[in-house]
Amino acid sequence: MCGITGFWDFSRSHPDEWLGNVTRQMAATLIHRGPDGSGLWTDAATGIALGHRRLAIVDLSPEGHQPMRSAHDRYVMVFNGEIYNFLDLRQQLKSLGHPFRGHSDTEVMLASFSQWGVEGSLQKFIGMFAFALWDRQEHQLYLGRDRLGEKPLYYGWIGHTFLFASELKALKAHPDWQGEIDRNALALFLRHNYIPAPYCIYQGMHKLLPGTLLTLSSPSSAVAPVSYWSVRDCVTTGLAHPFGGNDSEAITELDSLLRHAVSQQMVADVPLGAFLSGGIDSSTIVALMQAQSGQPVKTFTIGFREATYNEADHAKAVAQHLGCDHAELYVTPAESIGVIPKLPVLYDEPFADASQIPTFLVAQLARQQVTVSLSGDGGDEIFGGYAQYFWGDRIWRVIRRIPYPLRHLIARVLRALPPDRWNALFSALHLPSPYFSPGDNVYRLAAALSTPEAIGLYLHLLSQWQDPATLVIGGMEPTTLYNSVTNWPKMGQVFPAMMYADQMIELPDDILVKVDRATMGVSLEARAPLLDHRVIELAWKLPMAMKVRQNRGKWLLRQVLYRYVPPALIDRPKMGFSVPVGRWLRQGDLRDWAEAQLSEQRLHQEGFLCPQRVRQKWTEHLAGTYNWKSHLWNVLMFQAWLEAQ
Repeated sequence: MCGITGFWDFSRSHPDEWLGNVTRQMAATLIHRGPDGSGLWTDAATGIALGHRRLAIVDLSPEGHQPMRSAHDRYVMVFNGEIYNFLDLRQQLKSLGHPFRGHSDTEVMLASFSQWGVEGSLQKFIGMFAFALWDRQEHQLYLGRDRLGEKPLYYGWIGHTFLFASELKALKAHPDWQGEIDRNALALFLRHNYIPAPYCIYQGMHKLLPGTLLTLSSPSSAVAPVSYWSVRDCVTTGLAHPFGGNDSEAITELDSLLRHAVSQQMVADVPLGAFLSGGIDSSTIVALMQAQSGQPVKTFTIGFREATYNEADHAKAVAQHLGCDHAELYVTPAESIGVIPKLPVLYDEPFADASQIPTFLVAQLARQQVTVSLSGDGGDEIFGGYAQYFWGDRIWRVIRRIPYPLRHLIARVLRALPPDRWNALFSALHLPSPYFSPGDNVYRLAAALSTPEAIGLYLHLLSQWQDPATLVIGGMEPTTLYNSVTNWPKMGQVFPAMMYADQMIELPDDILVKVDRATMGVSLEARAPLLDHRVIELAWKLPMAMKVRQNRGKWLLRQVLYRYVPPALIDRPKMGFSVPVGRWLRQGDLRDWAEAQLSEQRLHQEGFLCPQRVRQKWTEHLAGTYNWKSHLWNVLMFQAWLEAQ
């Protein structure tokens, strides 16, 4: 696991020394991603510069150093990630006559490009990766990203220079950096708690979409990434060629596939362990690790004194049953709150999934003993585990019975009164106050009624601010997958449509961003076997009845786990992985900090957010009238990020 950066200066007006100095500065910002070494490669004749920070995982020798050249000197590459099937590919390439100096997967990638071409090689790679490849013969630059988007890659233009990096902080180290905030991307952030790809908080910068390859040969060549794999294709193929076996055969198939994925991801030349929450996903991964390990697997969990947020006892019970070498740490509110000042720099872009705090803490705990940690990320999205899938399905079953014109009319009537008037009406009639304000809930209902597609309902269920464009001064929400459902595969059901949306957006842009930045912030590599693309492909071939049964998700994954762990240790309500942000904001632990961030004068001076709307939410939250923790947290995370710029 590493950090990569570089640029192509088409002016070609700088010598190698200048290129090298700038690249060194850019790479130095990524030292947390690669504390074990650094390297750079420049070519003043073409204006190309590649920079690398190394976290040595496989082949710790100098032969694994990057940037790395191919054996025949055609390609130069910087690479972040792991190719899990590199040993198999190495054997194939050796039989075809390719020589190898060392034992790294980077060298295998370069030989693959020489043998099968860039796109052909991507089809063969199994892993998580982001790379920049310079073709010295054709004078072409390639940027590639793994299928599910586990590893990040930003890119964009500044004048005549094309820049790229694992994180924005490296781009900001370039002397020509400007960095004007994109207000439209800010509106997306306030809705989602993150900024969906390809958008970025800075104008002119982008995130490379998962499963795509970008090719650049000149300033005038179109920078349009091309897909080499997609969840959409998995859905289409799965529907056309469904799994034909029975329950027993499906359990065995998934067990075998996951065993193989876990086995490949346990290859490392450094200490390895796993995160363990005691839930279905992480317990399955740990069980399969322990079944294939000759020694106790090191597992890590953090606990909280607040029972509502604590799963440490469950994780400990699973670890004891499997015979793991388990470590746990109970953290105090002060320790959790102590992470908050680090978040703006750690995430480098506004990001407001509050579980980023415990994720960082468990990564910090694991790094004390291991350099690689496997996780259970992806299980909910792939096998239907989230509660909102069930809510959305139930709500849509009711709503769709109402003819759309009538629904649209009802929505207009509900919106005739502003939210504040609805709040006053509920209060005057002494009606019970819901979790959010009555007005907010009425407007959520209106939005649900007015949407012609089920996925529109799902978007409103997930949204923090329902109308973020009116909160951001001068901002408009750009199009995302939620607004382009005409291009979706025809699934015929609401439940899988919500899963598809999460695999395409929430998984790469929320969950995987959270894990990548938290783990790499402490120089820890995280691997997610459930995100092996072969698992995704199998999952979309399975009938929904093998994922959801008796109103419970992840049925098939549970059956695999039951082969290793008794149901009594696993079957319990899902708790999530978060911290009591709402209480901290209201009761004093974060109150003074939040008040300073949300100062009306400050909001006016900055000129990004409507002060009146923010202050109203803050006042109501402090008074205990309504719980606005999610709305306030994403505003606070933007404010903290803005302050750190």
